[in-house]
Amino acid sequence: MIRFLLRDAEKIICAILFLGMTLLGFANVVVRYGTNLSFAASEELLVNGFLLLTIFGAALAARRGEHLAVTLVHDLLPRPFWVPVFLLSVLLSVGMLALSAWFSWDAMMNIKRVGMRSYALGIPAWYYQAAIPFGFGLIILRYLQHAWDVLRGKDSWGMPDV
Repeated sequence: MIRFLLRDAEKIICAILFLGMTLLGFANVVVRYGTNLSFAASEELLVNGFLLLTIFGAALAARRGEHLAVTLVHDLLPRPFWVPVFLLSVLLSVGMLALSAWFSWDAMMNIKRVGMRSYALGIPAWYYQAAIPFGFGLIILRYLQHAWDVLRGKDSWGMPDV
């Protein structure tokens, strides 16, 4: 069970987020057209849900090797030259993701420090931001897992089977 959670955590998170967002949006439409009222917080929750869905979806894509990549140089190189270029791309990608995690952590701490509250629910705004640095860390982990599989020959670089 733990192995399943560690391997597929982002799939579970994305499924739960998507289901919750769908139900919230549907309920909002039913209430709006049935009573001429609406849930004031639905926009806030849906926007932040899309943000989280994007981050955890990116982790899923990184693990499966379906992230955006330009493979022109990679495809033209023979294997002995390909490995250093691949390792450089992994190093640069992990560095960019680590900086993104660091800056999103810093932004979250700044929001927490100034005491900003959300506009509809009035809860501390950093609650929404808290999962973003964790999400970038998960993308790093999944990207490194994919890179390890590619280097060991367990996974091919190229068009994934979807």
